[in-house]
Amino acid sequence: QAPLVESGGGSVQAGGSLRLSCVVSGYSYPINCMAWFRQAPGKERDRVASIYTVTDNTVYSDSVKGRFTISRDNAKNTLYLQMNALKPGDSASYYCAINTRSHDCYRDTFYNYWGRGTQVTVSS
Repeated sequence: QAPLVESGGGSVQAGGSLRLSCVVSGYSYPINCMAWFRQAPGKERDRVASIYTVTDNTVYSDSVKGRFTISRDNAKNTLYLQMNALKPGDSASYYCAINTRSHDCYRDTFYNYWGRGTQVTVSS
């Protein structure tokens, strides 16, 4: 399958915004869940937002709720993460991932295809 390709990372000051994009194409199996994860140096990878494609139900981690919005554009085969009111603690590599194995969007081990990541750096 084709890789997932993220873009949109960069460096911003605290309080700023970024929109990440992830082009998802070339997958023959139905995509049940799509998500954004992040990992900072020395920390575990965390799922920050997910979307269940059957109902478009979205779930966010407490740390980003109210500031980040996950969405998708089927016509463009693209997943987005709009990030507002960014904080230094949001600095990390951000990865998009899809789950074609299960309808359980909350078990990270079911995400079976991953992008290579895009770096987000937020300065104070």
